[in-house]
Amino acid sequence: MRNRGQSVKCMVIAAVFGLMPGIASQAAAKPLKVFILAGQSNMQGHVNVSTFDSLASDPKTAPILKEMRSADGTPRVCQKVWISSVGCAGDGWKDVIEQTGKLTAGFGASTSEIGPEFTFGIYMEKQINEPILIIKTAWGGRSLMTDFRPPGAGKRAFNDTIVKGWKGMGVDPVKEAARHNSELNSVFYRHMIGHVQKVLGDIKRVIPEYDLKQGYELAGFVWFQGFNDLVDGWSYPKQNQPGGYDEYSQLLAQFIRDVRKDLAAPKMPFVIGVMGIDGMKDVKPSMANFRQAMAAPALLPEFKGNVVAVQTAPFWDDDLAALQTRAEIKEKLAPEEEKRLKAGVSNGGYHYLGAAKIMAPIGKAFAEAMANLLWSSQAVKAASAPAVLNIRILKTRI
Repeated sequence: MRNRGQSVKCMVIAAVFGLMPGIASQAAAKPLKVFILAGQSNMQGHVNVSTFDSLASDPKTAPILKEMRSADGTPRVCQKVWISSVGCAGDGWKDVIEQTGKLTAGFGASTSEIGPEFTFGIYMEKQINEPILIIKTAWGGRSLMTDFRPPGAGKRAFNDTIVKGWKGMGVDPVKEAARHNSELNSVFYRHMIGHVQKVLGDIKRVIPEYDLKQGYELAGFVWFQGFNDLVDGWSYPKQNQPGGYDEYSQLLAQFIRDVRKDLAAPKMPFVIGVMGIDGMKDVKPSMANFRQAMAAPALLPEFKGNVVAVQTAPFWDDDLAALQTRAEIKEKLAPEEEKRLKAGVSNGGYHYLGAAKIMAPIGKAFAEAMANLLWSSQAVKAASAPAVLNIRILKTRI
């Protein structure tokens, strides 16, 4: 029969290595993991649930479809993932409508649509196997240059192209510049931060069973935006030249710094969803330059190990895009082609065709990239943690 000393020693070892969940949970209760998803229309999500079936015929996406549906074929309702979303309902200014609940389909741009939040939440839960809160703030047609402009970037300076354009429209450049810098800049950045702080201030409003003693952790941020900056030839007049979107890179780097500062999360993992519409074939110079600019902040030394860029172009579906183009020019499609088009496409190319076959893998990729950042940061902490001290704490509690 073991003596008391041997039993205590075994209990300490078991607790340290997670073999006794009760003791381990007493040692360190896990806080609620909170993930922020922000951006413009593609973060909103214009993918109709009617396109879900299109995932079934492709061996790469069929397994994702199984995760997206319940046994009865309806969209899955996540039991351990909750969401608070603004920007998809209401005008985003005065008529701000918050949508909350357990994560399922319908938290996209309408109640019949999804964005990347759906598969992000599904796969994030699989990765960490813990309760999750997603705070989504997404407004269509917003730029980083103006609407999401990080306060740390300061007042905007307007180039000759913009000034000339204003004069051509009969607008006073001095007054218009002042209006931008006093009324327009950073409006949706402030909306975003304000909503996140509102939710964090009363989590039980979104998750009734949330335990205040549990606390929360700002575990990560996903940024999926860019179309308005991509097509803004006034703000980026040299977009077809290398470096034509350098200012976007600078703004995005400052955006990361400001978000972390304003939310008091200095090392919060950050995933950048790089614009991928039109895929990887025949990429236009402006698109190639913009993708490079979006990914650039992840290469900065200050963000090493806690910021990553996820390319979304590889998830583009050339077959669906070709069918959409042929339909737009009124080319006659074969019955089977019409069937594929109707089942797979629900919106324009700028919204990733409104195709679940494209957006679902993107949300999954965001989750996997975020999980890698989390594991890396935890591994660093574990490697530098005083293991003996941890054992002593557990032994004292025993």
